[in-house]
Amino acid sequence: MPETIQLQLPVRLYLRLVQTAQATQRPLEEIILHALTVGSPPDWDDIPDAFQADIAALDRLDDNTLWSVARSQKPTADLERYDELLERHREQHLTDAERRELAELRQESDRFMLCKAQASALLKWRASASATMDRSLYLER
Repeated sequence: MPETIQLQLPVRLYLRLVQTAQATQRPLEEIILHALTVGSPPDWDDIPDAFQADIAALDRLDDNTLWSVARSQKPTADLERYDELLERHREQHLTDAERRELAELRQESDRFMLCKAQASALLKWRASASATMDRSLYLER
């Protein structure tokens, strides 16, 4: 027989769990039980400040949108321009404007890859949550 406890959670953790429940359309209690069983959703504390808002926003996305983020690819033209600027940088032939452009492209590439990685981690965690919850429902019958 399950036991009931009263627990005070930090607001930030509570909000992440609520957002996950909303995004997965699962009851908050199931999400909390899953977090206690296998750990919480992937955190973003170690992410540089410049990217935290983008990474945090992923918690609120549904699975289909997360799959779109995880599968997304940079446009070929962006990759080619980045490679071109890197080569010019190695040869030390960049103008000031090109240096700024390279820095912007690098930051955008970092943001892109961090979002893809976090989306993949969230999908993995959510799939584990679904499997655990589905299994527990089966065992309760």
